[in-house]
Amino acid sequence: MKKNMRGLTYAILSISLLTVMAGAAMAPALGAIRDHFHSCSPLTVQLIVSLPALLIIVATFFFRALCRVMQTRTLALVGLTLYVVAGAGAFFVDSIGLLLVLRALLGVSVGMIMPLSTGLLSFYFPPRMQSRLMGLSAAMNQMGGVVATLLAGVLATVEWRYAFLVYLAGLLAIVLVAMMLPNGKLTSNDSRLELWTLVRFHPSVTAMLFIMLLFFVYPTNFALTAREQGVGTLTTTIIMVGLDMVAFAVGLMFGWLMNSIRRQMKYAAPLFFLGGYAVLAFVPGLAGMIVGSVLIGLANGVGVPYVNTIASIKGGRDAAVTVMPLISAALYLGQFLSPLIVSPLANAIGGTNVPYIVAMCLAVVFLLQAYITRRHHALPPSK
Repeated sequence: MKKNMRGLTYAILSISLLTVMAGAAMAPALGAIRDHFHSCSPLTVQLIVSLPALLIIVATFFFRALCRVMQTRTLALVGLTLYVVAGAGAFFVDSIGLLLVLRALLGVSVGMIMPLSTGLLSFYFPPRMQSRLMGLSAAMNQMGGVVATLLAGVLATVEWRYAFLVYLAGLLAIVLVAMMLPNGKLTSNDSRLELWTLVRFHPSVTAMLFIMLLFFVYPTNFALTAREQGVGTLTTTIIMVGLDMVAFAVGLMFGWLMNSIRRQMKYAAPLFFLGGYAVLAFVPGLAGMIVGSVLIGLANGVGVPYVNTIASIKGGRDAAVTVMPLISAALYLGQFLSPLIVSPLANAIGGTNVPYIVAMCLAVVFLLQAYITRRHHALPPSK
């Protein structure tokens, strides 16, 4: 039985390894892609990274309907197969229009598998195990992002098409899911509409939205401010990868943290975000960049598994088809909206550190949200 549960854990975590690769993994290859499609507008090329997020949001709202007509393993295998075909299939195209169609289909595939990557943990494992497993899921997500981004950047130096071969990693998940995941059926005893689910779980959904709004201030501004402070590209890349490694390490430790300081954990992410952006805004030089990045890595590493753990335990076995699709939608909505909210404010005020000051203000609002909804975020005592 333990062997079966270990295999099931590997299968679910392999899905977590893939989901973050949908958009961000292609960022290092955008320069080469832009050079190839030089007649296209920069915005069209940027859609290669941002378009999957929009389709992920749309697809998650159809997740419950898909669960009604497909069993778990079937749904996962369909989503993963579409992931590999749409992701790696871009290697064979030479049309920006067809490339964007494949990127949209990639977003649909992630919308199908993203709720499974966390929801299946609440479906198959008891609450006492979920904080550790949610931490591992977040850690795998971070590791997938680090490896895929670095690998895509290296492959893009050969030719831009080769960067898309990173999506062949989905083949490993297909094998594990086919071998280890039971072909049960996810159902919900709650037949009410998603709007009721949103009302019921609004603290967790809102918290995930805040985490992504805040976190994506960093990748959209850090390289620019680093350059203005005279920090080289290689050093900047190392610091940004180091942030992901900090978040990865926190994910591995998350189960222990929840058992040790569970009552304080709801405030950890907003406080780390506040401290990290304050350092980036007001402490110049390499030391400030490193310390600020570490704090933001801690915020992301704690915040994502915390919200997933709270939502999964409160949602129970129904979480995969009720709250987790909404959490997934909030995650990608935050990624998409972050530059649209922060950049106009920063441009209106002026100054290279203004995005970080705006992020500090958002972190204060996030902290207030965590305090106001503290009862909703409370977990039952450990048994």
